[in-house]
Amino acid sequence: MLDLAAQHAPIQAELDAALQAVLREAAFIQGPAVGEFARELSQFLGQADVIPCGNGTDALQLALMSLRLPAGSEVIVPAFTYVATMEAVAILGLRPVCADVLPDTFGLDPAAVAAALTPRTGAIIAVHLFGQCADLHALSAVARQHGIALIEDNAQAIGATYRLADHETVFAGTVGEVGTTSFFPSKNLGALGDGGALFTRDAARATFLRQLANHGQTRKYYHEHIGLNSRLDTLQAAVLRVKLRHLPTWITARQQVAAFYDAALSGLAGLQVPVRDPRSTHVFHQYTLTVARRDELQQHLREQGIPSVVYYPVPTHLQPAYQYLGYRAGQFPVAEALCRTVLSLPIHPTLTSAQLAYVGEAVGYFCRRGV
Repeated sequence: MLDLAAQHAPIQAELDAALQAVLREAAFIQGPAVGEFARELSQFLGQADVIPCGNGTDALQLALMSLRLPAGSEVIVPAFTYVATMEAVAILGLRPVCADVLPDTFGLDPAAVAAALTPRTGAIIAVHLFGQCADLHALSAVARQHGIALIEDNAQAIGATYRLADHETVFAGTVGEVGTTSFFPSKNLGALGDGGALFTRDAARATFLRQLANHGQTRKYYHEHIGLNSRLDTLQAAVLRVKLRHLPTWITARQQVAAFYDAALSGLAGLQVPVRDPRSTHVFHQYTLTVARRDELQQHLREQGIPSVVYYPVPTHLQPAYQYLGYRAGQFPVAEALCRTVLSLPIHPTLTSAQLAYVGEAVGYFCRRGV
C-alpha cells in the first residue's frame, strides 16, 4: 500500500544529515528541531499555532482536555472512522455519541450531527477521512449555533485546503477550536515512529495545550494543571522537518495517482471512485472505492499480487469495547454499509505508470468480466 523505502531513497542524504545533527547535539527531548519543526509547520498552515505531541491519539485527548468539559459531557463522533477518535473521548470520562456519515464523501453528516445534539453535548469531532475535508461550513455553523466546540481530526488530511462560505481558503485542521494530526509513518507526512501535533488560532489555548502536553507545566517542577507526558522527540522532529519540505510534491504525486485511477475506473459497473467535495482539495491519504462485491474484488486483487486494505471493517458503534453505549446494528446504516463496501487501493508518490496500469487492468477485468 505504501513503499516508504522508495519514498525515502531520493531524500536519504537529507534524512541522514538531519539525524546526525541530532546525534551530535544529543538533545533528544525538546531539542531545537522540535521548535523549528513547529514553526515551519505553522508557516505551512497559514500561521496557525502548532503544538507537537507524542502521537495523534494523544493529540485528540489533549484537544478535548483543553475544552475543560464536565465529566459525562457528550462528544459527537462519526460512526465511520478509526477507533482513536472515539477512544480519546471515552478515556477522559466523556460520552461518545455516534452520528452517521455522508455516503459519498464519508464525512460526518451535518443533519445527523444536529439530530444527535442534546443539552449535554460539549463538542463535535469532524474527521477529515482519507484526505478530504468534512463539511466544515455546515459543521461549523451547527457548532456556533449551539455554542459547542468543533475539533478537527486531521490525521489523514494534512495539507488539504477548504473554501469557506466567505470564499476564504484555509488549511484542514485550522477552522475549529483545535485541530489534531498524526505523524504515524504511513501518513502523508510521516515520522520514523510515533508523533503528533495540535493546531489552533487561539493563542491562549495554544499556551494551555503546551502546558497540558508537558505534565501541566510551563516551568519545570511547577505544575499548574493535570497534564500528560506527550512530547514529539527530537529525532522525529528532525525527520519531519525534512519531509515537510517535500510534502507539496508528494501531495501532487498522490493526486496524479488518483487521477489515473479515476480515468481507468470511472464508469465501471458496481464500483464508485472517490467523490470530491468541490470546496475541498483531496490529498489522498487513501484512494478508497465503494464496491458492491468488495470481498470478491479484494480476493481477486490478492491473487494478482496487488495489496488492498479495508478501512474500516467494523463501525465504531459496534466495536466490542463500546457496547456499553447501547448502540445496535442498523442505527447508522450509511456507516454500516461503508464498512461492507469500502476498499482502498495502493497509493503513494512512487507508484510507477506500469504499476498503476496493472492495478487498473486488474480492477477493470473484475468489473467487466464478473470474476
